[in-house]
Amino acid sequence: MRAIRAASAALLGAAALALTTPAVAMATAAAPVTPFGFAVTPSVIAAGGQVTLTVTGCSSTATATSGVFDDTVIPSGGSARASIFWDAKPGAMYEVTFTCNGEEGTTDLTIAGGTPAPTPTRTATPTPTRTASPAATRTPTSSSTAIAPPGGVKGGLGGSFIGMNGTELAVGTGLVAAAALGTVLVVRRRSANRQH
Repeated sequence: MRAIRAASAALLGAAALALTTPAVAMATAAAPVTPFGFAVTPSVIAAGGQVTLTVTGCSSTATATSGVFDDTVIPSGGSARASIFWDAKPGAMYEVTFTCNGEEGTTDLTIAGGTPAPTPTRTATPTPTRTASPAATRTPTSSSTAIAPPGGVKGGLGGSFIGMNGTELAVGTGLVAAAALGTVLVVRRRSANRQH
């Protein structure tokens, strides 16, 4: 009976490890390695907003290109800002390509909901009436024009994740293996204590 429990625990641990291995392999294959780092902050933005384009580890000036903003030159080891076009389609995902010394790296930029252009709105501002005498009364007559601010809320540093490196993958694999080994040891200890 004890052998069946131990075998079940071992198979369960092996299955968990086998199911995590393809995800690690896909993460490694999906993120091509470049000799320089790059990021678009934030990674989700409304049409008309501004993003910060950052490049690290590049010995010369870099460029960032996309179909949603003008080509942008980024100084060596620095960052630059780019304005998203007003006609960017909400919900669309655009590819941003960074080029440094002939090497290219890409990341995605998603357009959140937004308005195609700022629209003026007219609002009436009533003036209070005061009756100083029965003959003199004031009526509300003034109005003002308010313009809706362009872009979305500027909050957070979303999209600052660039990718995983080998050390992170090795640590993650080690943690999964330690959890599987711990499960096997607990099941074996529990079954050994139940023998009479």
